[in-house]
Amino acid sequence: MKNLCISFLIIGIIILSAIGFILPQERVEEEYLRIHIRANSNLQVDQTVKYAVRDAVIEYLTPKVSECDTKAKAEQMLNGSLRDIEKRANEVLKTYGFSYESRAEVRQEEFPTRVYENLTLSSGFYDALIIELGEGVGDNWWCVVYPPLCFTGEGSGYVYRSKIADIINDFFKKEQ
Repeated sequence: MKNLCISFLIIGIIILSAIGFILPQERVEEEYLRIHIRANSNLQVDQTVKYAVRDAVIEYLTPKVSECDTKAKAEQMLNGSLRDIEKRANEVLKTYGFSYESRAEVRQEEFPTRVYENLTLSSGFYDALIIELGEGVGDNWWCVVYPPLCFTGEGSGYVYRSKIADIINDFFKKEQ
């Protein structure tokens, strides 16, 4: 009887372990802070203004992010700058003649796998600055705020530069 109980216990552990491998795991990526800008819609005018907002927000954030030497500091800076980020985005929207506005917040979101030149970020849950323009249901644009790397994905090579760029580049070289 004792051997039968031990056998059932071992089988149970094996089954539970297998289930743990089979079921999707919510994995939070701790080292990265991303940015996600959602266009109002997929109309060409909404997509165009999304990129104009992106440029204005990146211009505003670049000097601020370059001063952050940890993800926690970057997240704190973003949380303290949400109203200013919305103000910048809303100025662009107004310049383009839109009546809708933006909403910005830092929260956790799921992202698909994304390749940024020499860096691949696996799909998973990431902390991110989310900027929604109007309804926020159109195609979106995303990149990495911390570490301070940012690529448009359209081949223009738009990159955040910071005083810790060499440290980050060395880190990624070691990872490969």
